[in-house]
Amino acid sequence: MERYLIIKTRDELLRIKIGQILYFEADRNYTKLLLSNGIQFTFAINIGKIEEILEKQVAGSSSILMRVGKSHIINKDHILQINLPKQRLLLLTGEGKPKELVISKDPLKTLKDSFEKEMGKAAGEEGTK
Repeated sequence: MERYLIIKTRDELLRIKIGQILYFEADRNYTKLLLSNGIQFTFAINIGKIEEILEKQVAGSSSILMRVGKSHIINKDHILQINLPKQRLLLLTGEGKPKELVISKDPLKTLKDSFEKEMGKAAGEEGTK
């Protein structure tokens, strides 16, 4: 079953399928949301508040959406490439176009390590079947 995230502000309400979220990006007191189909929204909510909303509404899917550094929350299902030396993260959009984010090395390494750990668990589960 598809899960949804609901973001409410004083003037609007937005209902988004979790799988369509590409990433959230902080911009001072605002947060930009980019969907995998290229649609973009900007909220007068800081990224910390977005993170709280995610924790409350999307508890089961929180492993899919991950905070990477101070400025981004990304959807791990859309990761195409993590490049530590270039401090680059490529996310794949719904149209198959890569979207590049520049992220500092430490958060990127944490993301890479967590991804590798998950892949290891998935490989272990495959072996037990």
